[in-house]
Amino acid sequence: MATMKLGSKAEAFQLEGQTWRCLTELPSDVVIEFPLLNRSGLLGKMISEFRSEEGKDCVLQLHDIPGGAKAFELVAKFCYDIKIELHALNVVSLRCAAEHLLMTEDYVGGNLIMHTENFLVNEVFGSWKDSVKALEACESVLPHAEELHIVSRCINSLASKACADPGLLSWPMVGHSATSKSPEGSSSILWNGIVAVGETPRSAIADWWYEDVSFLSLPLFKRLILAVEANGMKPESVAGALMFYAKRFLPGLSRNLSFLDGTTRIPPGTSVSAPSESDQRVFLEEIVDLLPMKKGVTSTKFLLGMLRTAMILRAGPSCKENLERRIGTQLDEAALEDILIPNLGYSVETLYDIDCVQRIVDHFMMMDQSSVATSPAIVDDGQLAASSPSLTPLTMVAKLVDGYLAEVAGDANLKLPKFQSLAAVIPDYARPLDDGIYRAIDIYLKSHPWLTESDKEQLCRLMNCQKLSLEACTHAAQNERLPLRVVVQVLFFEQLRLRTSIAGWFFVSDNMENSQAPHGNLMLQKNSSRAMREDSNQEQEDDHHDMRLRVMELENECLSMKQEIEKLGKPKSSWNIFSRKCSTGTKARSVTNSK
Repeated sequence: MATMKLGSKAEAFQLEGQTWRCLTELPSDVVIEFPLLNRSGLLGKMISEFRSEEGKDCVLQLHDIPGGAKAFELVAKFCYDIKIELHALNVVSLRCAAEHLLMTEDYVGGNLIMHTENFLVNEVFGSWKDSVKALEACESVLPHAEELHIVSRCINSLASKACADPGLLSWPMVGHSATSKSPEGSSSILWNGIVAVGETPRSAIADWWYEDVSFLSLPLFKRLILAVEANGMKPESVAGALMFYAKRFLPGLSRNLSFLDGTTRIPPGTSVSAPSESDQRVFLEEIVDLLPMKKGVTSTKFLLGMLRTAMILRAGPSCKENLERRIGTQLDEAALEDILIPNLGYSVETLYDIDCVQRIVDHFMMMDQSSVATSPAIVDDGQLAASSPSLTPLTMVAKLVDGYLAEVAGDANLKLPKFQSLAAVIPDYARPLDDGIYRAIDIYLKSHPWLTESDKEQLCRLMNCQKLSLEACTHAAQNERLPLRVVVQVLFFEQLRLRTSIAGWFFVSDNMENSQAPHGNLMLQKNSSRAMREDSNQEQEDDHHDMRLRVMELENECLSMKQEIEKLGKPKSSWNIFSRKCSTGTKARSVTNSK
């Protein structure tokens, strides 16, 4: 820390009761609450205007001096030419006190205003850590420091240094733990790259300044953030500073949020006392307004932690809506455990706040609709998912929503319309497989055994039986909780899949036979490959035979289930179409057998 000594005399003040006396001067004929100063225009004016009865002492009241008695003691020592030491922790209060006492050059040359101002400009504002300390010292004399533009000059100094690249300029950065030492015990560090013995510079990384400024009050920190943004700092660095600052002053956020990256660590033993709930609410709303709008610069985990904290603190609707909109734009980066937000509403129906997640997913879908230019009704589902890069985030969100539905499906208070509404937000083409939504449906059916057959059928319409994996089809075919119609659908599509596979085998076999036609008189080559071809054909015939048996079994099961359905009553129009498909498949099979 930079220092400067003023005065030449040794200590000459002695405290007698509540009165300071100068031992090297004549007794004073004027009594004030502090020693008489001969460099202050304010005191001279007050003494000249004093009127009292003859024989009474001159008594002046000075209760509004910036910095209080401690600052006035240094001022008095300066006036009596007693040695004092200026540093970043006391120069602000001394500068304000000197201004208040009118200690200008008009009264005495080399007065206190000149010395303190020169020290601020030449020493304090040129050093990062001294500027931080001076800005913290402005808190105690804030109105006076604002009038003298000390606050704005400290902020501009810090903003310019924070936006500079310390790695390129070889500027050593020291954390707050090193800068908080006493002026007498701290070793000096200069802004020109020269480090005194005992100082270890911090590495030139993007977060080197986060901890130092995290001790500022919210108004000063807010002004600093606005200043670094005006100086062109990257939004990623601004967001990092805000996340570091928020975690320090929001205890609820610190409990619910765990920063996994090394740029947001809070050193042990540096926490502050928890403010009141109303102060935390105001603090959180201010931080949310300061967050950069650029997508992805603020981690989704942090935003979700802020949203949970906002609900706990009963933050305003605009603050929560702002957070939900930000989360929605980058929902594909969220983890399942982060969106499991407890329901803290006045009328708690479900364990988790499903309405909040619904709004977040809606924000994501509104943003994603503009990025998908191809109509999913024209292009094949698999081709669309593979060819369109914009579907990658949508597919991730679909997987996230399916996992969320599986987690909340076990809540007995979760109503069917709310479950359907959230599941239906994700379009069918966003799911390469419907195993996830099938699992959520199965858990919901298990947790809500009182559902009617009609409700079960409505619920099962959320999944596409054609997009179930073999394992899911096997499970669904034996699932007693599913409606019978859905089981028939699963078996039908499994049969169709097997038929397609068999047709593919026949197509490959025919191509192999055509490609093995003789060329010329190479009889030796034909004889040598004939045995291999016969073995291969035999293996294929065995495979075809097994697959035909499986198809016959599935057809028999499908036929028996169809008969059972007919016994239950007349099927709906949609199932008439299904019956026609089955009959068409049967006719096709008969034609194939006849051939």
